[in-house]
This record gives sequence, C-alpha cells and structure tokens, in this order.
Amino acid sequence: MTVAQTDPGLSHLRARLIRLAYRMLGSVAEAEDVVQNAYLRWLATDRSKVREPAALLHTVVTRLCLNELKSARRRRELYTGPWLPEPLPDPDEPETRDDITFALMIALERLSPLERAAFLLHDVFGWDFDAVARTINREPATCRKLASRARTHIQAARPRFPVSREQGQEIAAAFFAASRFGDMERLRALLAEGVTAHADGGGKVPASLHPLAGIDAVLERHAQLAAEFARAPSKLVRYAFFDGLPGFVTIEAGEIVQLTALEIDGDKISAIYVMRNPDKLRHLGLGSPGNRAGRRQA
Repeated sequence: MTVAQTDPGLSHLRARLIRLAYRMLGSVAEAEDVVQNAYLRWLATDRSKVREPAALLHTVVTRLCLNELKSARRRRELYTGPWLPEPLPDPDEPETRDDITFALMIALERLSPLERAAFLLHDVFGWDFDAVARTINREPATCRKLASRARTHIQAARPRFPVSREQGQEIAAAFFAASRFGDMERLRALLAEGVTAHADGGGKVPASLHPLAGIDAVLERHAQLAAEFARAPSKLVRYAFFDGLPGFVTIEAGEIVQLTALEIDGDKISAIYVMRNPDKLRHLGLGSPGNRAGRRQA
C-alpha cells in the first residue's frame, strides 16, 4: 500500500519524489524502492502532528538517498565496464522537465552525496537554503558552499550552445541514418572533434569496456559496426528524448534492445551514450526479444 492509496491528496507527489530520488541515485529501480520506503514511513507517522506532509516526504526521500549512495558507490566500483545512469524518458509536460541531462547525471556521480543533495534541492527543485539545511542536517551557509562547489564541478558538463528539441531530433535522425548505413563522411560532419562514446552493457550483453575519445576513435568503431549493420540491420523502434537528450531505441542483432542518447553542443554531437544493459531498460516498457548476449558490441 502506498501513500497515494491512503491519502489521495498526496498522490501527485509520487512522480516528483521519484524524480528527486532518481537524480540522487541514477537508478529508477533504486529510486522507486526509496520512495516506497518513504511512503511506508509516512504511513507509520502520526500525521496529525505533520504540518507540511510534502516537505516531510521530500526530507525522508533525500535522507534515504544519502544512505543509499554509500552502498551504491561500492556496487559501481565493481561494475563491469562504464557505468551509466538509467535513461529516463522526458515527461510529456514541459513544465515538469528539468535541465539535468545524461551528461550532468554522470557529472553528479563525481560529487559527494551532500554536494549532490544541496545542488539538486536548491538549483533543480528550487528549495531555499534554509529548507535544504533542515533536510540534510547542515547549516544554511554550509549548504550554500556545497551547492557552489557542485556547480563548479559540473559546469563543464553543460553544453555551451544548447539546441532546440526539434534540431536535436533532426541530428539524432541524421546520426541513425549515417551510422547504420555506413556513411562515414556524413557521420564525420555530425561529430565534434572531441566527441566521446560510452556504452553500458553491465557485463550482461556485449559492450565496449572503455569509453572512446576523439573523432577518429569513434569513426573507426562505427566503420567496424557498419559492416555488421549491413549483415544484421538495426530495427528502429522509436525516436524519443531521454534526460533531455535526443536519441532512439533500436533492436540490434535481432535480439538486443539498445537505447542511444546524444549530447549535442551547437550543431555537433559531443557525446554518444549507449545503454544495452537489459536491467536498466526494463522500466521503459520497451519489450524485449530476449536481450540474450549477441555478437555485436557497441
């Protein structure tokens, strides 16, 4: 039983709480578990003494996330290959979106848990520092410093020249066509010189164990993949936006579901993120032909 079932007036909070927990943890499954735990604690609370239920639930979720981050970081140290956050589809309603992209989610991983919490609560969710301080049990001045350090660390992850969603989707479609049909000249024109490529298979399906850096390395890999795409074409499932980035979902080698998201700066692709780990795609409800390990490696 959830808080929504016992208190319908709070049902609208669930999506917001999950988004907060997801931004803290980078995992939808872990975020849902944290929010469910927070609901259970709410149900055990004497609610007649709670003046602001929403504030209490946000506080409980944040503190549970801070505890969870300790064990989550240990698990990621043992992870096979690059670890990427689970891709989260953008909400349909523009007013409920935030400006945290896939690249920023990765940058958040480099912050301390308290820096991450202070930055998210203040800069993303709009809390004042007094509220942040009450939530993470620190002084407001300390919270200001935590958020300031976080901004400094993640500044480089923000695109200098953001693009519109329409242009982003056009570039994603052009990238899909060029990469799948082996048009290396067109692909080179789409990529920034310092482009990077990251693939997360989690040890469950084939994926590159190390990120690729630079346009030559990325083009060389896609030239290799082009021959494989010719033998076993990708099946395009749909185009979509994930964590603010344009991309697409495909079925590769007849059985592996893959999500590709593109970081775009100006009119060039600055980073390519490929999610192949089936555990991190399950929440998207994409359906799967099996996700058994195939020969093709992203």
